[in-house]
Amino acid sequence: MRIAGLAAGAIAAALLASPLSAQLSAPEQVAVQAVDAGFERDVNALEQITRVNSGTHNHEGVKAVADMLMPAFEELGFTVQWIDQSAAGRAGHLFARRLGDPDTKRILMIGHLDTVFEPSSPFTGFMRDGDRAVGPGILDDKGGVIVILSALRAMQAAGTLDGANIVVALTGDEEDAGDPLEEARCDLIEAGQWADVALGFEGLSTLDGNDAGVIARRSSSNWTLTTRSASGHSSGIFSGSSGYGAVYEMVRILDRFRAELPEENATFNVGLIAGGTPAELAEDELSATTEGKTNIIPSVAVARGDLRTLTPEQDERIVAKMRAIVADNLPGTSAEFDFESRYPPMAPTDGNRDLLAQLNRINADLGLDEQQPYPPSRRGAADISFVAPYVDGLAGMGPGGGGSHAEGEYIDLPTIARQAMRTAILVGRLARQPRD
Repeated sequence: MRIAGLAAGAIAAALLASPLSAQLSAPEQVAVQAVDAGFERDVNALEQITRVNSGTHNHEGVKAVADMLMPAFEELGFTVQWIDQSAAGRAGHLFARRLGDPDTKRILMIGHLDTVFEPSSPFTGFMRDGDRAVGPGILDDKGGVIVILSALRAMQAAGTLDGANIVVALTGDEEDAGDPLEEARCDLIEAGQWADVALGFEGLSTLDGNDAGVIARRSSSNWTLTTRSASGHSSGIFSGSSGYGAVYEMVRILDRFRAELPEENATFNVGLIAGGTPAELAEDELSATTEGKTNIIPSVAVARGDLRTLTPEQDERIVAKMRAIVADNLPGTSAEFDFESRYPPMAPTDGNRDLLAQLNRINADLGLDEQQPYPPSRRGAADISFVAPYVDGLAGMGPGGGGSHAEGEYIDLPTIARQAMRTAILVGRLARQPRD
């Protein structure tokens, strides 16, 4: 049964009218009905939090969204905690915990409060047109937060929340993690070490118009390259006394990166470059200043870029190649390479594949199409990657839509209900499974 395009109420009606609904337990059928009944409430809650600017660097706005959400979790029997992150230059995180049977699986649900849209952005407000709504961060990730709440409310209505071990982690700086990173992510990592399963509630991925499952995401790391050379009159370029200059050394390195580093699931980009006498990165590393003349050999060149990989082993292998290329200097030049690991990869594992298989059994019970694994090269980094070394994970559990990080970002509202139904049943089943 293909029901992806149906509105929320029609989804529930189609599901429960289908013979396949007999595969759902009585509590699971109650959960489906509860999601449907709460749809307009969920859309109203989404509107309220979307209208509050919570750009990562708007600390008051991030905290305001957290304050709006805390009562909702408390009503569900969760203990809420605001974790101040001023030491890392960020607002903080909202964690909600509900502990039950110590012998059953522990579940971590991950989303984020912040958006890329700071108060200076002209993109504001909330506009609904039927089954679509537009607003800053409405998909990434305020819609994901609403999916979490909708699923938990459905579980409460069905009685499947009782005895469950759940931590909800809503970070306040997913779009621009605080520094030092160890401080900014220590609470999330601790929760990942506690958990048996992690679910990430950023947006739903699709393949050929069908919902897909995200069992892997790539890393996101930064690198800085600086090349140096003695300066002098351009007439001496390439000579033994003057060497090749900083720009040619920079070009040599970047061209060898292009020719020698490509491999499956890895990408590397040069986002900024400058060269001259001198050239210098700005303190925020988002711009550079330089000057020079055509008849002067450039003394310094700088470049900044990123690296994205699928596994820690791939990351280590490519960085080792980069360092070897950087060290093979042209005459009269030197080079420095600094690598900053930020978001680790979420590698595809058997445990992640098993989670998707469990979700697909739920899809079959709901009469929904099977979700195929989404290509990891098409998903960016996310907070679930920080807990990937410790726990089985499934990402892309948030709603569907498009235009993330740009004016006009939108959400397909019925997907809130579809994802909440899937989540309520999946978490309810996981919460009854014994710990390994």
